[in-house]
Amino acid sequence: MTAFHTLRLTKPDGRQLSLYSRAPLDASLQAPSPFQEPLRPNPHLRWHPLRGEWIAYAAHRQDRTFLPPPEYNPLAPMRDEANPTEVPSGQWDVAVFDNRFPALSLQAAQAPDLIVDTAPATGHCEVVVFTQDAGSSLGALPLSHIELLLKVWADRTVQLGRLDEIAYVLPFENRGREVGVTLHHPHGQIYAYPSVPPVPERMQQQAQSYFETNGQGLLADLIQLELDEGTRIIYRGPDAVAFVPACARYPYEVWVATIEPVARFDGLSDAQRVDLARALKTVLLKYEGLWHRPFPYLMAWYQAPTDGLDHPESHLHAQFYPPYRTPDKLKYLAGTELGAGWFAMDALPEDKARELQAVNVNLDEGG
Repeated sequence: MTAFHTLRLTKPDGRQLSLYSRAPLDASLQAPSPFQEPLRPNPHLRWHPLRGEWIAYAAHRQDRTFLPPPEYNPLAPMRDEANPTEVPSGQWDVAVFDNRFPALSLQAAQAPDLIVDTAPATGHCEVVVFTQDAGSSLGALPLSHIELLLKVWADRTVQLGRLDEIAYVLPFENRGREVGVTLHHPHGQIYAYPSVPPVPERMQQQAQSYFETNGQGLLADLIQLELDEGTRIIYRGPDAVAFVPACARYPYEVWVATIEPVARFDGLSDAQRVDLARALKTVLLKYEGLWHRPFPYLMAWYQAPTDGLDHPESHLHAQFYPPYRTPDKLKYLAGTELGAGWFAMDALPEDKARELQAVNVNLDEGG
């Protein structure tokens, strides 16, 4: 079982920094920042009447760090006071800090008066630095480090979920220039929303309806069907599973989940967390082994809303959305996917699952 140590600090510009480690932390560590003055962002929402959903607007994000020179990495640990960064040097494994340029903010207070409904873009955005090693990746981390990251996501879910303004917490990682990443140090983000966003809301509605009819979880039953058939399984352990779903909308799409339903990260048992880390690392190493290069993807973790209610219909899981590789290029969403929301697959999930299954991996890589 991975020990849990944390240190909470405040940056010079008022943002919060939390350090997490498998070993005790030095209480004298200080929170650096490239910025000395608060930004006081005020993003706002505009209602899309045809889609029935909110769109966030945050013009201050135009000033965020974008494709910095190779010698500058604001996520790398600070080496001297003359070159402050977002995280300090020291004995820590994972760092979480408030995003300087958030799309949602607890400070949001005003919205413009327009022909469509508007509202302050209340919420919170955080950056999660997975490791101090800028040349590493999530899949290269030791299993104990990934287990710690799962605990970090649980801790942030609990802390953010206690806020009255927050209804849903979504950890995710964009990896690779191909999906728009501008800082290549291994990191992800956490968005805490004022309401359940459209995609998890739709999944929540499906899960709730199924549970009311069948008395058990939709994803849990789907997982059991996948396990019984076995054709698309990428990892199977005592408590966790990874598979290419029969209904995949992307080639190489993979879902990672506990076998028994768990509503949120903070509901994981020690055994589930250990096996979930093994499932996650297996998928990431297979991606790397199949492509023989750093693999670009979006990894999104879906969990129950933070409304204080029990959600037996919910099932914590990750979905990986990779771009589609052809021999000479990467393929992204086309008009029917983006414009209509109607996905058109030109590859079978079973074929992609066989490719991933054929990749041999070593879970001890990374220590």
